[in-house]
Amino acid sequence: MAVPDYTDVTESKAHSHNPSAQQNVERNNDPALNTANEHTHTHLHHTNQAERGRDETEFSKGTTYEDSNIPSQDPHDQTLHQRHLPAGPGPKLPAAVADTEKGNFSPDNRSDEDPRTHTLSTFYIKYRIYFHLFIWLFFTSWWIAGLILHGRKDPIGSRTGWLKPFLLWLVITLRMMFFYVPMTVITKPMHFVWNNTAVRIVSFVPDKLKIPAGATIVVGVLLIGGFASPESVDNTRDNRAVSLFGLAVIIFVMWATSKHRKAIKWHTVIVGMLVQFIIALFVLRSGAGYSIFSFVSELARDLLGFANQGTSFLTDPSVPQLGWFLVGVLPAIIFFVAFVQLLYYWGTLQWFIQKFAVFFFWSMRVSGAEAVVAAASPFIGQGESAMLIKPFVAHLTQAELHQVMTSGFATIAGSVLVAYISLGVNGQALISSCVMSIPASLAISKLRYPETEETLTTGRCVIPDDDEHRAANSLHAFANGAWLGLKIAGMILATLLCIIAFLGLADGLLTWWGRYLNINDPPLTVELIVGYICYPIAFLLGVPRNGDLLKVGQLIGTKLILNEFVAYTNLQTDPAYADLSPRSRLIATYALCGFANIGSLGTQIGVLSQISPGRSGDVSRLAVSALIAGALSTLTSASIAGLLVTDQAAYTSPSTAS
Repeated sequence: MAVPDYTDVTESKAHSHNPSAQQNVERNNDPALNTANEHTHTHLHHTNQAERGRDETEFSKGTTYEDSNIPSQDPHDQTLHQRHLPAGPGPKLPAAVADTEKGNFSPDNRSDEDPRTHTLSTFYIKYRIYFHLFIWLFFTSWWIAGLILHGRKDPIGSRTGWLKPFLLWLVITLRMMFFYVPMTVITKPMHFVWNNTAVRIVSFVPDKLKIPAGATIVVGVLLIGGFASPESVDNTRDNRAVSLFGLAVIIFVMWATSKHRKAIKWHTVIVGMLVQFIIALFVLRSGAGYSIFSFVSELARDLLGFANQGTSFLTDPSVPQLGWFLVGVLPAIIFFVAFVQLLYYWGTLQWFIQKFAVFFFWSMRVSGAEAVVAAASPFIGQGESAMLIKPFVAHLTQAELHQVMTSGFATIAGSVLVAYISLGVNGQALISSCVMSIPASLAISKLRYPETEETLTTGRCVIPDDDEHRAANSLHAFANGAWLGLKIAGMILATLLCIIAFLGLADGLLTWWGRYLNINDPPLTVELIVGYICYPIAFLLGVPRNGDLLKVGQLIGTKLILNEFVAYTNLQTDPAYADLSPRSRLIATYALCGFANIGSLGTQIGVLSQISPGRSGDVSRLAVSALIAGALSTLTSASIAGLLVTDQAAYTSPSTAS
């Protein structure tokens, strides 16, 4: 009797196994899913508010036993004296109180509670609602005053128009409100409407027709959204048809090379492509979407001005105007990383990541770990996003590991976003590409490597607390961020220096070798070789057939072989690319917006292997497949941009303040 490839883990009642909501997957023998290893622990993955219907994503604490990379406190550290704790190892804990899920893994652990009375913090906690009310009233009055003074006469998208201050006021209002009001106030009505509209309609469709019907709807949306708008100079319907065909080819290639074609969850793929297209439609076709992303890109660009002030203080006011990469780009990276670390300490960044993760977790039916990493990658980068799920990395399935790496390869990080904007790359295009990469990476990865095992984080979306991000206060967090930014800037500087020098060496050898074969015009170089290799890719993305195909192919090849920094630098500064058409420049901007290159391959393997050394073999085996999937995820965004954008010049010129 033949044994089925996949079994329903919910049907087996004999073994002591943690019940799973997943269907048609292989049983996972991870000890974490064995009920014999579980014990009662109140509110482990959610707060006690969940018992009252407020079950939101939480940031759990004490769920990892890895030693901290932060050195032990000095015996003379003031904090130890304030806490009245000895400088040496703490008292040995009895076995009965050594609860592994509370973090007491060894006798060296000691309580971090401070027995002192903090008058200021206690006063704030007691009257927090009044502080928040004052903040809300302040920004509300500011917004109303601005609306009266400028709202009627200034354009909606200008710096003094009503939309941008309204968005800021809305974010502050929602954040203050959710301190006291459960998220279910919004989610329950949404679920009610959804369950009584879409779910009821879908219930009438036979199960065998649900996936084909969903695919048909997505294709219809693509056709209507892509071809209904009028043609522009080089954004003809012929070029759009090529972009749509290229998107279909990418999906087909991923399906044809899938690890388990029969196990593909088409719901994830269909919803992922639909969400990616809807995001692009909102950003690239609507005035509100353009204004919102223009506002965000202006804020990112304004950060460069603040960094330039620091550079001017350390050198001379004329130095930032030199246009040098060393003084124009790297200081902005250092400042931005420090600012991000400050947002992380305040909890603002986690809050935004949480909202993104919950949406993709719910809509695309992926595991909690996958949703968190995919949502975090555009904000904090490929290595840092994996650190958010550090306690779970050792328990990730093969498909989850593949997805974690794919998300890192498919987008760029906020720390380098400002660097590309400073080079003159359009900010709206970069930011929209980053957001589009979230659903794209989930869809493409699940095509290439679908899930066939039980996952530990199915049905819950948890962001564990990591002691490596601890800081004593805001100043400490900002200082740590400055040091981290300096290390990132130094790594970028050294990497670019070595890569460009090595590229020059390779070009010199190839040019010398090509002269003996009469390859002189153009000379034989690495860019020429990878340009011809990537020539078909540029064609499938919808690049006009006017001489730009080889140039865009060279940029894509340079990005894959070297890195996106070199490719963007060539796009913005190399005279050979100055005559690219607006459509070609737009597609190239989107196609280069990702970390999928050979250098990042080593970064991903190193980070994940360091987090969980026992999974280093799995990480190495999956890395190349994830690299390809991440690169193709970025290319899908380029195809959709070529399908939708009618005013290419607006997304290829440098971002400027309104």
